Amino acid sequence: MLEFIVNYTLVIYVLIIIAIGFFVGRKVKSAADFFIAGHNLNSGLLFTTLIAANLGAGSTVGVTALAYKYGVSAWWWIGSAGIGSLILAFIVGPRIWKISREHDLFTLSDYLEMRYNKFFSSLISFMMTFGTLALFSSQLLGIAWILDTVAGIPKFYGVLTGAIVTTLYFAAGGLLSSAFVNIVEVAVILAGFLISVPYLLYSTGGIENISARINNASYFDFGGMGLTAIIGYLIMLVPSFFVSPGLIGKIFGAKDVRAIKIGTALNGLVQLFFAAIPVFIGIVAFAYFPDLSNADLALPVIMKNMLPFYISSLALAAIFAAEVSTADTVLYMLAGALTNDIYKKFLNPNISDKNFLRASRVTSIICGVLGILLALKLESIISALTIFYSLMSVSLTAPLIFGLFTKKANSNGAILSAILGVALTLYITFFKNGVIDFGFIKLNATTCGIIFSFVIMFFAMLFTKSKD
Repeated sequence: MLEFIVNYTLVIYVLIIIAIGFFVGRKVKSAADFFIAGHNLNSGLLFTTLIAANLGAGSTVGVTALAYKYGVSAWWWIGSAGIGSLILAFIVGPRIWKISREHDLFTLSDYLEMRYNKFFSSLISFMMTFGTLALFSSQLLGIAWILDTVAGIPKFYGVLTGAIVTTLYFAAGGLLSSAFVNIVEVAVILAGFLISVPYLLYSTGGIENISARINNASYFDFGGMGLTAIIGYLIMLVPSFFVSPGLIGKIFGAKDVRAIKIGTALNGLVQLFFAAIPVFIGIVAFAYFPDLSNADLALPVIMKNMLPFYISSLALAAIFAAEVSTADTVLYMLAGALTNDIYKKFLNPNISDKNFLRASRVTSIICGVLGILLALKLESIISALTIFYSLMSVSLTAPLIFGLFTKKANSNGAILSAILGVALTLYITFFKNGVIDFGFIKLNATTCGIIFSFVIMFFAMLFTKSKD
């Protein structure tokens, strides 16, 4: 009976957000509407669409699993994202938005082509396609874990549900549909989590009782997972949240610089606050269910076994909303990379705006299908996210930062920094067990790759000619 009611409630919620997506999608008449919402996102819409994108499987199911393993130090995952969002709000975002308006850009790849060359932008788009598919699949996997444990829906149907819902409302109207659907999703996400935490505090007897059940001081230490892991998260995730093609694409949709600063900064501050919530839930899960076979089950197990029905139903809707809202951002990135950055630029440069819009919608549907196939093969959400964030941070951070803030950056340096940075990251990952020990400090593969890419970019500026 409980599963029937939960499933029925979820169906109603799904129909509502699909309906909103299609209603708003009727206003989308051009590729500019689809990709950058016609530059109509005010600070409120920008905030909701950014925070909805950033509170996904990694920030809910994934961070709860990290907290289950490492305790309080799992805060650094979302905390790093919040720091990166503040950099996007005040440094990167306003600068690149002005360039996008001046040159009528749709995607980050458009900027990279203008700043460097078509080869480099295409290289990034090609690499991002694979990483972004992994990211999309991780969101679908997060949905599947929740629906399987709480509502008894098998993994296949959970993945299928998430993909169908996301693809339908995104394909209808792109960024514009997503921005309005995200308003509902953010409201549900925050309500579900903000109600769950006080109840868990009350029902468990408070922090002191929880810590007594665990009896491990390092579990409640912000450095508990180790300096190497924390530095790795900071260097991998902080840049990811100001170089992400999906987030920068949303910035392109802002109506002005003021909207960017207010909306994006509020998004970053909410992330810093929200970071404590899945960490707390993961700690509670470890205190009461220390023998879970899979840490990714920590959040759904708490929802099923420690929350009353009315809160559990809202929490389920919140998690579903979190995963779907991030998944639509990932579809946005995939549609931009495949349709705008590859198909239009190389295969059909003279495509009409009407056919370009149609191709973007068809591409979104195809990517939804591919995401389903990959999600059914994945086992860990954090591992899937790490693939994406590592690839994106290493290949994009140095070219974007140097490109925005110095005229000496050139295409040779951008290409070399991306290729050699990724190559070093892969080498350390597969041949050095993912870590390099320098004696005084250990750095993981992503950290080494990013540092190396900055070094390559710097020396390329000194010894090769810059593009006017």
